[in-house]
Amino acid sequence: MLESLLLVLLIGACAWIGSSMGLTAVFGVVLPYVAVFVFIVGLVRRMVYWAKSPVPFAIPTTGGQERSLDFIKHDKLDCPATKWGVFVRMFLEVCLFRSLFRNTAACTVENDPVNGGPRLVYYSSKWLWVFSLLFHYCFLIVFLRHFRFFMEPVPCCISVIEAIDGFLQIGAPRFYLTGGLLLVALLFLLSRRLVNKRVRYISLANDYFPLWLLIGIVVTGICLRYFDKAEIAQVKIFIMGLTHFTPTIENLDLNNMFIVHLTFVSTLLLYFPFSKLVHMPGIFFSPTRNLPTNTREVRHINPWNPPKQFFTYPEYEDTYRDAMAAAGLPLEKQPDKKSAE
Repeated sequence: MLESLLLVLLIGACAWIGSSMGLTAVFGVVLPYVAVFVFIVGLVRRMVYWAKSPVPFAIPTTGGQERSLDFIKHDKLDCPATKWGVFVRMFLEVCLFRSLFRNTAACTVENDPVNGGPRLVYYSSKWLWVFSLLFHYCFLIVFLRHFRFFMEPVPCCISVIEAIDGFLQIGAPRFYLTGGLLLVALLFLLSRRLVNKRVRYISLANDYFPLWLLIGIVVTGICLRYFDKAEIAQVKIFIMGLTHFTPTIENLDLNNMFIVHLTFVSTLLLYFPFSKLVHMPGIFFSPTRNLPTNTREVRHINPWNPPKQFFTYPEYEDTYRDAMAAAGLPLEKQPDKKSAE
């Protein structure tokens, strides 16, 4: 955990010092271009690999009754047997995290009043679902809001999202709810890994690093808006130049905090295709989600297996009948007397 935090702080310190030493072009122009290129190529390469990978088994995740006999109730959401049912399940999974909503946690009760001893108890765990949903949707809104820096004029839909997000006018500049809620959600996800012993035991450096990196992005973004304020007009000129491949940093007063924020975002783009964060497009290629539960109706053929000549049991018995009879094994057809002699 500390290694990931120190690495994020080191990245921020390098960006701050580099900006102070006149290396703004490196951290503000070269690094973002490299990060976007690696992000696009890495993501496309990984999705192509997933798309070309054969699925040897039909392994859709089931959480209910599969379709079978007419008098047995079929759970159409958790065991869809049609493509439309799979679409509904995928929609609920992607947009509402339904499997995480149905998640249960377990704990041991040492002195159970019923049994008088330890007992394993299962209970609903909704806090993780709430903050995960809060994080993803707040991140999505913040991502959409930032498109005002990339477009001129700003689309009406972006202005509407910005107005709704900042409808609670608290001081100047306007306070955006998603910025604060995004930080709260990230702190909860981080504290869960630190407080829960079982989660902390299985957590690795690549679990903490994206959390610290996202917290760094959010914190520097909040600082740019409310404390070490950046000139919005100059930031937009700079980003529009990057977008149109005509970058310019001359005569622009870009403070060090903006370069740190941009460096954190570029690091996230570089890290994304090679990390667990790539589950965002990966869920659409997962056979546990995108396959119908119809294994009783349709035979799933393993694409890895080449055509084979099967050896049936009657053929096996014909070949080894004498040896099986000598060993006393049961046979459907006894050997004739000549072969036995």
